[in-house]
Amino acid sequence: MKKQLFFLGIFFLFSGALFAQGINDEITLIQSEFGMGKRQLVEAYMDLPESSAPIFWKVYQEYEADRQLLARERILIINDYLEKLESMGQEEADELAKRTLKNDVDLSKLHQSYYKKFKKATTAKDAAKFLQIDIYIHNTIRNQMQQELPFIEEN
Repeated sequence: MKKQLFFLGIFFLFSGALFAQGINDEITLIQSEFGMGKRQLVEAYMDLPESSAPIFWKVYQEYEADRQLLARERILIINDYLEKLESMGQEEADELAKRTLKNDVDLSKLHQSYYKKFKKATTAKDAAKFLQIDIYIHNTIRNQMQQELPFIEEN
């Protein structure tokens, strides 16, 4: 768990610079750094046998490419939220809420889709194990972000 918190800390260290520079460059940097740390966490947690590891990591790379698209959108939503926070009206609040909900649904759909792929590549237990660590990482990041983001009209 300490390793996980370290890598999540790296994410938040880089995320402070997110809004100071070009957002797309920063998202790419964050995802690159976070991706390496996340892979190490997953590798240590999964402890896969040599027979199933290569196919697992192939599916994992595909998953991460798809997940990064959703993470990019989530960061853009947060950026838009922060930019509009001071002057947010009904329409902006509605649009941001809908984008956030869609992003959540899309992540759940991605998990469902890739659970099947991981299960086919390895075993149901290994697929469930991956899903467990991945959801844990996502929830930890989301909880930390929620603690850092100001509430609407709290500013």
